[in-house]
Amino acid sequence: MCCSLPAMLQVLSLSLALSLAIQWILWVAAALLQTEKFYDLAGSGTFILLSQLSLRWTGTKYLRQQIQTGLITVWGVRLGTYLFLRILRDGHDRRFNEVRDNPGTFFVYWTVQGIWIFVTLLPSLILNFEKRNKPLGLSDYLGWTLWTIGFLTQAIADQQKWNFKNDPDNAGTFIQSGLWAYSRHPNYLGEILQWSGLFLSASSVLSGFQYLSIISPIFVWFLLNYVSGVPLLEKQGLKRWGGDPVYMNYIQNTPVLWPLKF
Repeated sequence: MCCSLPAMLQVLSLSLALSLAIQWILWVAAALLQTEKFYDLAGSGTFILLSQLSLRWTGTKYLRQQIQTGLITVWGVRLGTYLFLRILRDGHDRRFNEVRDNPGTFFVYWTVQGIWIFVTLLPSLILNFEKRNKPLGLSDYLGWTLWTIGFLTQAIADQQKWNFKNDPDNAGTFIQSGLWAYSRHPNYLGEILQWSGLFLSASSVLSGFQYLSIISPIFVWFLLNYVSGVPLLEKQGLKRWGGDPVYMNYIQNTPVLWPLKF
């Protein structure tokens, strides 16, 4: 039997409240210490926690739900570990240069993270709260295939950039090899593909108002493409290498996200 609208809204509201509560508690510690070093790790950890809790709240644990939750957990562990090691190596995150010593603005960043986690997880939360089950079908396999492509794209791109940054010969230069030769932000492309795939697999059991959860991959794409991802890095890149003809040639001939030129 399908979960009723009031019941679904209740558990979703609880999930949002929990996501925000975790971020606000950690904001207190981050503001006192004036550090952003565990910001991304907290985000990934909250993704994992909410997905695992939602799997257990209804007690169904259908195969589709277990696979979906497992994929989110794998993504969270890998990305969270990578981002934490990266900030330990670099010592800071430039996104927070004007923020870490301003508790009010810092609070906004942590709040936005809580909302981002909830919206991005929405299809998977609905899936885990849904008591109906259906045999695995084409949408599931296509979705998980898309997730796998996205996961590998992001993981390979991150590792390539990590290796590039760790080579002293590359100090002060920008990466344009590997996957970065086909997309200026292949890691973001992988992120978008993963959450699109998870929506597609969750859609196997969605019905009615639940399809509104398509906002998840759209939100991830919009956020990365127009707000916190691409615009910030493109601006930083032009500031550092805007006078370098090699860099200008790179951005003129390499697509921003999708490895296709229109």
